[in-house]
Amino acid sequence: MISQDVAPYAVRRETARGRLHPEEDAPTRSPWQRDRDRVIHSAGFRTLQYKTQVFINHEGDFFRTRLTHSLEVAQIARSIARQLRLDEDLTEALALAHDLGHTPFGHAGEDALKACMQDFGGFDHNTQSLRLVTLLEGRYHAFDGLNLTWETLEGLAKHNGPVKRPTPYLLDYDAQHHLDYGSYASAEAQVAALADDIAYHGHDLDDGLRAGLLSFDDIAGLPIVGQAYERALGGARAGERYDRERRIRHETIRQVINVLVTDLTTTTRANLAALKPDSSDDIRQASGPVVGFSAQVALENKEIRKFLYARMYRHWKVKRMTRKARLALTAIFEILAEDTSLLPDGWRDKAQQGDENGRRRVVADYIAGMTDRFAMDEHRRLTELSVLG
Repeated sequence: MISQDVAPYAVRRETARGRLHPEEDAPTRSPWQRDRDRVIHSAGFRTLQYKTQVFINHEGDFFRTRLTHSLEVAQIARSIARQLRLDEDLTEALALAHDLGHTPFGHAGEDALKACMQDFGGFDHNTQSLRLVTLLEGRYHAFDGLNLTWETLEGLAKHNGPVKRPTPYLLDYDAQHHLDYGSYASAEAQVAALADDIAYHGHDLDDGLRAGLLSFDDIAGLPIVGQAYERALGGARAGERYDRERRIRHETIRQVINVLVTDLTTTTRANLAALKPDSSDDIRQASGPVVGFSAQVALENKEIRKFLYARMYRHWKVKRMTRKARLALTAIFEILAEDTSLLPDGWRDKAQQGDENGRRRVVADYIAGMTDRFAMDEHRRLTELSVLG
């Protein structure tokens, strides 16, 4: 196999730490191509098609879902990895897997499960992603989970930086497969994490404008976005109004993403030149993240995020849906936790084998794996007399 021309500080095949359950190398794929393929073929990845990004799935066919978001993150991450001579396949695998643990209804669903599990080990989507790929996916005779490489699991566990307060599951997994939670992750994982932010800014602005929650006047004063809009407006062609506005919107978002990617690659190259890393472990042991934005763009990113929270994520129409979502998932959890005999086959057996903490964890796992549509149907099945179970 012809390997990529990667830099010394990239994750490299010859120094890879392998898998928890040893497997022979694939003759046609690198370990991280194999990880990527396992993620894509997983049940958890398919359910992302019908999980909320910002708008509930049934609100419109053209709004982003967790699946389309993950694909956009992967595209941005892989492009950056190529510019920085990192392993593109590992970067892509991490980008595609980063949201596997998200609940139905986005952050509203996560908030609901977090409250339900507060006294029983807690809940967060990052840990749930790790649970999915190391335990819950049942596809192979030899092991639970997907048996991904150490490098992919490390990136999932700490792509946002060192883990200062590991959850109980992270601690349990670390006892059998040490992931060095106290250090930074590889440059590939750091790229995937910031590609997530870039994709968020781009497509949430796009969806907000498309949905009518935001207007061009609203975004005109934003840093980065306002300048991108002015450039898009200046280059717009005369024509029918809807087509012209659609092209301006797309051109604005394209330029926003381009500015952020360009700043990140430029800043990261400067960071690498200053650090002079000779291996991926030099990246992990650095005193801070190596991949990042310039100070000015990082500040402007915060302004964009603050704007999106105030004007979009907390818009009254969005808040109505998120409130209903929290109520629905809380109701499902309380009903099933009180009587686990109502769980479907397989899940019911798991729940009845454990203690109180274990039973509730099984219910949380069951709910976290639902799509928006399935969760709405399950709520009706459990609460409406006119609907049979």
